[in-house]
Amino acid sequence: MLDGNTDIDKVTSIYAGKFRRYHNESWLRRFIDIKTNLLNLRDAVFVVVGFFQSLRLLRKYRPQAVFLKGGFVGVPVGLAAGARRLPIITHDSDAVAGLANRLVSRLTLLHTTALPADYYSYPKNKVKQVGVIVAQKYQPVSEAGVIEAKQEIGIPKDATLLLITGGSTGAIAVNEAIERLYKELFAKYSNLYIIHQTGKGKAGEPSKYADYSRLQRIELLKDMHLYSAAADIIVMRAGANTLAEFAMQAKACIVIPSPHLPGGHQLLNAAYFQERDAAVVLDQAEIEMSPQLLSSHIATLIKDKQRREQIAKNMHKEAQRNAGQLLSDEIYQLASDRSSDASKK
Repeated sequence: MLDGNTDIDKVTSIYAGKFRRYHNESWLRRFIDIKTNLLNLRDAVFVVVGFFQSLRLLRKYRPQAVFLKGGFVGVPVGLAAGARRLPIITHDSDAVAGLANRLVSRLTLLHTTALPADYYSYPKNKVKQVGVIVAQKYQPVSEAGVIEAKQEIGIPKDATLLLITGGSTGAIAVNEAIERLYKELFAKYSNLYIIHQTGKGKAGEPSKYADYSRLQRIELLKDMHLYSAAADIIVMRAGANTLAEFAMQAKACIVIPSPHLPGGHQLLNAAYFQERDAAVVLDQAEIEMSPQLLSSHIATLIKDKQRREQIAKNMHKEAQRNAGQLLSDEIYQLASDRSSDASKK
């Protein structure tokens, strides 16, 4: 919220409710899932409580505009802002509009998005593409920058570095597939190093992987930007923020989207890059059945530097370097218009 007062940097908690649903789940399965239905019912009450808490906060802080990034906590805030006739602006990072933003869309003046308006269900005249905001530490990486990053993390400068990440929580399907390929990959490529971010609690016993001297298994990479800068190839999920970060760095990525997340948003994110030849996209079910599919694509990118560079170049074309500036300009314009209207009354 943008506040007219000087004390604007505050964090306040409210009640909010999450609507639990799963991609491609049948209506019958949803109906008989008693536990999930009870949790959804409980959280509906939380939304009502959060709505009244939000009304109180909006009266207290008197913002000129309300910005919603998505997520279930935005629903009661958005409904309260609509009740008070405050201008609302939302942002969607994924290739599909999030449920929370859709629930308040009728009250929203402007929807800012990662991708072009055609990907979203909002009225087209209320959509503006701004891209995905990434941290400043994610910048384009030159060949010299790759070598420098490798040396900083202790990898030989002439090595081929394969980075595996399923996000901070890890991806079991990706972990299991690549674990079955360690021996084969190291035997084939004497210059290959692998850094595998496994997710919290998923690193396993170090002794199990002691024979692989060119392997690092780490639960969480705190300086991901440095490891991704050093990587020649990245195997990853299809989270919008991570895709945007690696696009900014111009990286060749093999993307394995999660098929189970709400709205199938990772599948759509991945499809967007695949259609532009900006990533190699693999189906999770197929690599679970045959990890060799993943191995063959890794091998192609290791051996074919030109192909690797083309994918990285195409991916970098999708990076929006000034997304933060574009979004902040829209928010401040909305707030300024509100202040101007209020002064005329």
